[in-house]
Amino acid sequence: MMSLSPLTIHRAAQESLKDSCSLPRRRSSHRKTTDRPVSAQVLVRMTPDTHTESASPRLHHPAHRLSNGEKAAVVDGTHTPCNSANTSRAPSPQNLLDLVEMERKVREAKAERERLLREREERLMEEQRRQKEPLRTHTDTLKANAHTEERTQISSTNHTLEGVPLSLTLDFDLRAHVESLGHNVSGCMGVNLSSRRCGGFLTKRGGRVKTWRRRWFIFDLDHQRLAYYTELDEKKLKGVIYFQAIEEVYYDHLRTAATSPRPSLTFCVKTYERLFFLVSHSAEAMRIWMDVIVTATDEHSRY
Repeated sequence: MMSLSPLTIHRAAQESLKDSCSLPRRRSSHRKTTDRPVSAQVLVRMTPDTHTESASPRLHHPAHRLSNGEKAAVVDGTHTPCNSANTSRAPSPQNLLDLVEMERKVREAKAERERLLREREERLMEEQRRQKEPLRTHTDTLKANAHTEERTQISSTNHTLEGVPLSLTLDFDLRAHVESLGHNVSGCMGVNLSSRRCGGFLTKRGGRVKTWRRRWFIFDLDHQRLAYYTELDEKKLKGVIYFQAIEEVYYDHLRTAATSPRPSLTFCVKTYERLFFLVSHSAEAMRIWMDVIVTATDEHSRY
C-alpha cells in the first residue's frame, strides 16, 4: 500500500472544497489573491459563513457616506455627494412678503389687546365712579337737610326769643358774641372778658354829687347784674345795676355830660331810675363795654 504525504492530503482537501462550493468567495477587488495553504480546521470553521453569505447576499443602502462624512445619493445607479448647502433653498421674495405680513398682524394684535385692556380699565373706573356718585349725592342731601333744619331751628329760636335779652338765652357765650361783632378782645388792654363775665375800670359820675370816680365794674351773667366796686379786689361794693332795670345803652354824642373828663369816650346806661354816665380809657374799650352791656337789654336786635 502506497502512503501519502501530508502535503498531498492538504491539496486534495482544498480541491474537494472548491468543487463543493456553488459560489466563489467574494474578495475585495483591490486585494491580491494569495495561494497560502489553509489548514483543514480553518476551512471547516469558514464553511458555514460561506453558506450564510451565499444564502443572504448583503443589501446596500441607497445612500452611503463618503470618506469625508458626506452622504452619497444614488442617481441612475451612481453615488453622488449630497451637500447640505446645495440642497437648502434660498428664501424667495414671496416668503419675505409673508414674514412682513405676519409681523404686521402680530403688531396689530398687540395694539388691539392694549386697546381692549384700556377700555376695560375705563369701564371699571366709570362703574366705580357711578357707585360712589349716589353715596356722594346722598351725603350732600343729608348735609343740606341738616343745614336747613339748623337754620330753621335758629330762625324759630330767634322768633321765640324776640324781645328777650341775649343774656337769658341758653348757653350764651359772652366772649364769643363780642368777638363775632369784630372786636379784638385779646388786644384790648384793661378789659377782662370771659364767657360769663366782663371786668374793667370805668370812670363814673355820681348821682347826687356830680363828681367823677374811678370804679371797678363787673358784668356778671350768672347773677344778672352790673356791679361796681371801689377797688379791684371787689371787697367794697358801691352799687348794683340789675339787668331788668337797664333800658338802653348809647353813646353820649350830645355831650350831655358836659363835665366829663373825656367827652369823646363817654357813654350812657339808661335805667328806669337814673342815667349812668361812664367813661372808658380807650375807644375800643368803650365799644366793647357798650356791646357787652347791651346784651342785658331787649334792644340787642336793634342796636
